[in-house]
Amino acid sequence: MKRQLIAAVGVAAMVVGVAACGSSSKSSDDAGSYKGKTVTMWLMSGSAPQAWQDGVKADFEAQYPGAKLNIQIQPWDGIGQKVNTALSDGSVDVLEVGNTQTSGYASTGGLMDLTSDKADLGGNDWPANLNASSVFEGKQYAAPWYFSNRVVIYNKALWTKAGIAAPPTTLDEFYGDLDKLKASGVANPIYLPGQEWYTYFGLIAGDGGTIAKQNGSQWVGNLESPEAKAAFATYQKLQSYSTAPKDKDEATPAQSTLFPQGTIASMIGLGWEAPAPKDMPADNVGYFPIPGQTADKPSGVFLGGSNLAAAADTKNPTLAKGLLKIALSDKYEGMMASAGLIPNKTSLDSLANTPFAQAALKGAAVGATTPNLPNWSTVENPPAPIKEFMTAVLQGADYDTAAKQYDTQITSLLNQKQ
Repeated sequence: MKRQLIAAVGVAAMVVGVAACGSSSKSSDDAGSYKGKTVTMWLMSGSAPQAWQDGVKADFEAQYPGAKLNIQIQPWDGIGQKVNTALSDGSVDVLEVGNTQTSGYASTGGLMDLTSDKADLGGNDWPANLNASSVFEGKQYAAPWYFSNRVVIYNKALWTKAGIAAPPTTLDEFYGDLDKLKASGVANPIYLPGQEWYTYFGLIAGDGGTIAKQNGSQWVGNLESPEAKAAFATYQKLQSYSTAPKDKDEATPAQSTLFPQGTIASMIGLGWEAPAPKDMPADNVGYFPIPGQTADKPSGVFLGGSNLAAAADTKNPTLAKGLLKIALSDKYEGMMASAGLIPNKTSLDSLANTPFAQAALKGAAVGATTPNLPNWSTVENPPAPIKEFMTAVLQGADYDTAAKQYDTQITSLLNQKQ
């Protein structure tokens, strides 16, 4: 899988206001009136394989004779402002949006309300946890497209040398294996930086908690909850087996560049972070879900990914919805699954048959997305209070005191005026 695809997963651009200029019914592109019309579709760099793009284009133009599909690939850097502009000036009809960005664009009126079209798009088969980020204030403003989540990536040679025959299935087994790896002389039984908040988020979700919660009319930080505290204890214990910096995230330095050096026994990462065969033989790289308390349920994970949406001001609403139906069909979702991603229907999971995807699917079943709030990106972006909180506690701050302090910051960010 391409690095850009998964690197973009879970990275939210700052969403600013979009002034909605009209409604999705401002033109009538009924059957027979497609000649000369062009639908512009924006996809993000690294997301859709070329075969997917070519197939969708061919099927769309065959189904709507005379219409053309113009697929444009956009970089993730700076995409927030670019999307806002395009939704305002009508230069895009259908677009990929990160699942942590969707509510921001929906809240400003930039996305078409697809509530009445959900069933026709295949929505009756979308799992609730995959569809959650496409819904804002009870309405369907996008459709889940693809997802991925973190798993444990491990160096089989180091595990074998330590006398470990099979991957762990519970956290206690995992701790025991990390002890064996440490005893065998491995400096990093697991490489886990202090600010890898996506993993912490997943641990909270796996314990039935949330990183923020609704309190009356407000959303508030929830680090003070028992679930968040218990999840951090797990994170802290795992991090104790690592020499990774407590004040950096997984990209600083990039753990994907460190793992192929052969001195790290395991890390928690996405598929693109696993070493390429040229850097480490594929048969020496293994994958397993982040273990949970019991063997029948892995730890929760952050579900990163992208949704597909239509612009509220598209001049071709029928064509835009038709394109969504094609792109979201089992045929093309199957292509995404075959690329190692998690599709939007569990009925297609068997097609996600890479070693990474098989491990990721087990965690995805208990995965969650971030709170579906327009202001959520302000929590992820600098000063990134969750990251600062994690570093503070790992460096010795009292958990309860720090949680109260940073919950106040999170609450302020979530409720500030747009």
